[in-house]
Amino acid sequence: MDIDSSRAPILVKFYHEYLDEQDSAAFIQRVARRYTCASLERVAAMGDRIARRGAVLALGFMGDYNSNAVMGRALVDRDRGVRTIAENGIRDLWCRVGSREQRLTLRTIMRLNQTKEYQRAIDEANELIHESPWIAEAWCQRGMAYYHIGQYDAAIRDSHQALEINPYHFTAAAGMGQCYLLLDNPVSALESFRRALRLNPGMEEVRAQVIQLQRSIKGE
Repeated sequence: MDIDSSRAPILVKFYHEYLDEQDSAAFIQRVARRYTCASLERVAAMGDRIARRGAVLALGFMGDYNSNAVMGRALVDRDRGVRTIAENGIRDLWCRVGSREQRLTLRTIMRLNQTKEYQRAIDEANELIHESPWIAEAWCQRGMAYYHIGQYDAAIRDSHQALEINPYHFTAAAGMGQCYLLLDNPVSALESFRRALRLNPGMEEVRAQVIQLQRSIKGE
């Protein structure tokens, strides 16, 4: 049963209960009984401030890659709370794509990067990309592995491809910027960092790099 998406008073109630209880399972259960992901997307776009927070939080738990555009737009919402919740949730959506086996492979690649097994991450990503080249996160994770072994041109190509597939992938844009810095290309680095900030204004470290690069380039 959908509720008026412009007000969503029940969702606001569920959101406040979540803040009090910090029980994500109970929050998901309550929301799922009353909302579909499509109705949550409408609230995220048109609801009031607290309703948008609740909707974006719920989509982060319940949604999949189909909600990526809505979550991506929430990254630039006028409310800081919505932006923060969206940033925390959208990364999970990027991994909820493809079949169960493909999702498991993607998680394996991410774990390999986290444990600094970069060549194994590249090998696993090669297979996943060959099988499913439309999975943006596979390109991003392989790009991350290339970055850590010093293959910056390859990392840039993969990050660019991730952004071609998923235009909201702010981490891919930021990663490109880091690669360009290491390749001594400050102009392209600045362009990439600015792109990352347009997608996610909450990246304060990237903002600091933009300011530093702007000063450096202006001073040349």
